[in-house]
Amino acid sequence: MRINVGFVTAIGLALIGVVACVGPSMPNRSDGRAFFAESCTSCHGPSGRGDGIISKDLPVAPTDLTTLSRTNGGTFPATRALAYIWGDPTQSHLARVMPQFGGAMADDLVPVKLDGVYTPTPRALAGLLAYLESIQG
Repeated sequence: MRINVGFVTAIGLALIGVVACVGPSMPNRSDGRAFFAESCTSCHGPSGRGDGIISKDLPVAPTDLTTLSRTNGGTFPATRALAYIWGDPTQSHLARVMPQFGGAMADDLVPVKLDGVYTPTPRALAGLLAYLESIQG
């Protein structure tokens, strides 16, 4: 049996091209739930209600994240939530009592539609937004 090297090479290159076009998938609420469990529960609690194990020791009580839509006229405020989590220019990091997210996060961006515009957003925070929207009461 004789193998046509050119044919095999062409098929291989075509498969590489297809894989390259597909790219990585968008994060979903399961990804966001994992990030939340790792980064947010000590303050916001496992259910996001602001009752984490260190919440009583903080100078400002953590927000109940399950009420964001309710306090925004029934619509999840994705843009405002992302601005607050990733860095709100109107308040310093220390005034917010939030961890500083950034650094390597900015190297892995995905397009998230915020206020009708696709906005480069850290993958981990895009997943977190999906999760936060899913826990609105």
